[in-house]
Amino acid sequence: MNSKDQREVVALIPMRHESVRVSGKNYRQLGGRPLFHHILDTLERCPSISRLVIDTDSGVIREDVRANFPRVTLLDRPKHLCGDEIPMTEVLYHDVTQIAAECYLQTHSTNPFLRAETIEAALACWREVSHVHDSLFSVTRMQVRLWDSAVRPVNHNPSVLLRTQDLPPLYMENSNLYVFTADLIKSTRRRIGDRPKMFEIDPLEALDIDDEQSFALAEQLMHSRKTGP
Repeated sequence: MNSKDQREVVALIPMRHESVRVSGKNYRQLGGRPLFHHILDTLERCPSISRLVIDTDSGVIREDVRANFPRVTLLDRPKHLCGDEIPMTEVLYHDVTQIAAECYLQTHSTNPFLRAETIEAALACWREVSHVHDSLFSVTRMQVRLWDSAVRPVNHNPSVLLRTQDLPPLYMENSNLYVFTADLIKSTRRRIGDRPKMFEIDPLEALDIDDEQSFALAEQLMHSRKTGP
């Protein structure tokens, strides 16, 4: 483990070869390119990030990265961390024991619309609040009437129909980005600590591809952005 540069921000991008709900998702074509190319292009435009690290068990991804992103560091994921049931935090714990840094930003290949400007804003926010908060994660604001599985209102009173914009907001963890220190994940096996900071992202930018429906939506959005009005 290299400890010479403890102040750098390292981006961690875990990518498995197989995906349960979308076959070959990480390297499937989106907008004429493998899905994971989009987030790597974005991260390479972020001046606050000094190193990109892909943790993978995929020979397809490794070969592609060597050919197209030679500055990216590749970590071979150990076999005991390759199962569907393995928590992501165990993978991240392994990664930080291999790549030393003071601060890590974790994202996914499944966030193709996440912008470099947003990542930079999140890291700027982290620098301002890290003396108070122990981690940062991205969220999507929700101001809609929500109900639980027992048909009970979660965030509103059905007898008082406030406008949705007047409802108290709830926030959905959208899996776009997480910022944490090595100390946090090494000591707790968590990427979100006890004093986290939420960072809001626009819903369209925060689109996370998790199934065939969201992949189809991403394809439509990518097409509309290419063709324009």
